[in-house]
Amino acid sequence: MNQGFYFDERACIGCRTCQVACIETHKLPREARFRRVWSYVTGTYPDASAFHLSLGCNHCAKPACVAACPQKAMYIDSEDGTVQHDDEKCIGCKTCVTACPYGTPQYREDIALVQKCDACVGYRAQGEDPVCVAACPMRAIAFGDVEELAKAHPETVSAIPVMPAADTTNPSLLMIVKQQALAEEPQALRL
Repeated sequence: MNQGFYFDERACIGCRTCQVACIETHKLPREARFRRVWSYVTGTYPDASAFHLSLGCNHCAKPACVAACPQKAMYIDSEDGTVQHDDEKCIGCKTCVTACPYGTPQYREDIALVQKCDACVGYRAQGEDPVCVAACPMRAIAFGDVEELAKAHPETVSAIPVMPAADTTNPSLLMIVKQQALAEEPQALRL
């Protein structure tokens, strides 16, 4: 079984509740965000439109962070296929930070270690959803078996032009996107 995230970009309103819930739950310093939301605009007035992208770890099938980690602190969980991190093995070298094309691993200066989204493994062990999923007021995020999510949502993609190509790491990420998210040159909004 390979587990991952589903994101319905059409439902996302860019409120960043998922991001805030993650920060507060994991008691992260402001500069470390395991889930991040970006906002983009495409077109020009009067035909301008916006879209939002919410990403945690993509729990890739071929994770660059795992391949790069010299201490084997990054690893694929054999039970659910998620990419996990072992703080005890981490030496804070930031090799995984550099290797990940999505910028997922975050170096935390406050503890001199790298950490990342673990899809709230502790909550999932108790039968609960990851906090980003539970917090989303629009129900734009889900987590589960990637094959089941793909069957339920066959119109999904795993990358859009503002992201790295999916064929490098095979992200366990499925997204339904608005047409404007497929535009080649969206402008990032600074919020």
